[in-house]
Amino acid sequence: MKIAEGLVAWPADFVNRYRELGYWNGKTLDQYLKESAEKYGDKEAITDGDIRLTYKELEMLADGLALNLSKRGFVSGDCIVVQLPNCWEFVALVYACARIGLVPIMALPGHRLTELSYFADHSQARAIVVPDQIKGFDHQAMAWEVAKRCSSIQEVFVVGEMVLENSVDLRSLIQIPELVLETRELLDQLRPDSQDVAVFLLSGGTTGLPKLIPRSHDDYGYNFRQSAALCGFDSSTVYLVALPASHNFPLACPGLLGVLYAGGRVVMARSPEPDYCLNLIGTERVTVAAAVPAVAQRWIDSKTENQGYDLSSLQAIEVGGAKIAPEVARKVKPVLGCVLQQVFGMAEGLLNYTSLTDPDEVIWNTQGRPMSPADEIRIVDDDDMPVRDGEMGQLMTRGPYTLRGYYRAPEHNARSFTPDGWYRTGDVVRWDSSGNLVVEGRTKDLINRAGEKISAEEVENLIYRLPSVAQVAAIALPDKRYGERNCVVIVLREDCEGLTLDEVRAAMEEFGVAKYKFPDQLEIVESLPTTNVGKIDKSLLRKQLGQQ
Repeated sequence: MKIAEGLVAWPADFVNRYRELGYWNGKTLDQYLKESAEKYGDKEAITDGDIRLTYKELEMLADGLALNLSKRGFVSGDCIVVQLPNCWEFVALVYACARIGLVPIMALPGHRLTELSYFADHSQARAIVVPDQIKGFDHQAMAWEVAKRCSSIQEVFVVGEMVLENSVDLRSLIQIPELVLETRELLDQLRPDSQDVAVFLLSGGTTGLPKLIPRSHDDYGYNFRQSAALCGFDSSTVYLVALPASHNFPLACPGLLGVLYAGGRVVMARSPEPDYCLNLIGTERVTVAAAVPAVAQRWIDSKTENQGYDLSSLQAIEVGGAKIAPEVARKVKPVLGCVLQQVFGMAEGLLNYTSLTDPDEVIWNTQGRPMSPADEIRIVDDDDMPVRDGEMGQLMTRGPYTLRGYYRAPEHNARSFTPDGWYRTGDVVRWDSSGNLVVEGRTKDLINRAGEKISAEEVENLIYRLPSVAQVAAIALPDKRYGERNCVVIVLREDCEGLTLDEVRAAMEEFGVAKYKFPDQLEIVESLPTTNVGKIDKSLLRKQLGQQ
């Protein structure tokens, strides 16, 4: 199957415009590494435990892997499913794929047989790359089960100490080639076109299987270049990758690709666990870290409980993946001692950042502004008509790094894209007086109570003011009287004895909130379910509570 057959092409006039304006520069992802290796050479690029690689070493190792994959018959346009933890081998593989036009499908560590089989079958992937085991789970055995189900899978590559006889040890292929210059010349002939797909990211929906998001070398290169510029990344940046590296946020927003483009250093963390990461920040002198709100909250709580962590090097924490509650955002600077930068975006494209120099009130309460002057934004009502400034509406966008269609998904594309290429993000937003966007929730995250539309995000932000609340999710549940009722699901802090619905409603009244926004139901739980990327899984919550 030719990969191009399932892609939605960019219109020629947009291609020409983005090239003329310099957003697309004709480079493939590996060329950015080559330029950095020429400029920074023996400077450390990757820190992964005891493994430390310079820019020269990383480039040569990626070339060696690309050469070996080519020798095994892989050609430009072939897809491979990649499910690896945060490790230096993942970084080498990404650049090696870019070198010869292979397309990695960025699976997440939590994906299992159903998802991986779907990715492989949908893309007709030729190989799958997995660790041997993580936390007692046998990823290698699962990969072979995927291979049994999907006839296109020809090889299983494994990173780890326990590589089965029928698997291929990926590390054995990541070798500096004996003939460096000759290898480079050979690989240059195999380099793909910059408009070819560089990676397949995954849609972040919580219903159904993720859709494949094609990101070209041109648009993804602009994604991390512009992000790195806005975030002030340079050769002094030391960036902690604590979230799964295969996720768009830590990969390219600006992510590890943006850091290596800017000449900084990437520190790979195997988990976002607070004690491990906060110690790593101190020992590696990390300057920037990325986190989802739940992780940021745990780091704040851990630092509050233990003042011994040395976070003096930390300059900024980027929080994205979901909206951080203002009450949590306010704690970042006094507790972690660094600037908060909100990042609102999507794997499909559009990225928004608060500025490092924005006033605190703007950083706490908004989700930033579009990063590109070519980002087009519409905020519309249910009939696609523009709403007035300051009013909530559904966000639509298009631009030089926002896709024109999911891969091999014509029916979904018909719903998600207008005929002239506007992407319906599913986010409910409004413009703030600062010129930034404020995310009010998702279209499916609005609670329609007796005809009154309630933003779940607004309810959550109010409840976060209560000192007894550690986490909260507001969801809509079916109701015979109101159509939908407002249910809040709360995780209490350890030192809290309890919380009642009457107490929550009394607090809401004290806050001066319209009564129709008061919760109708309160559920106290020990923990909230999360998706693979750390977002609260409201779809699962609705299902669980709906069944009750």
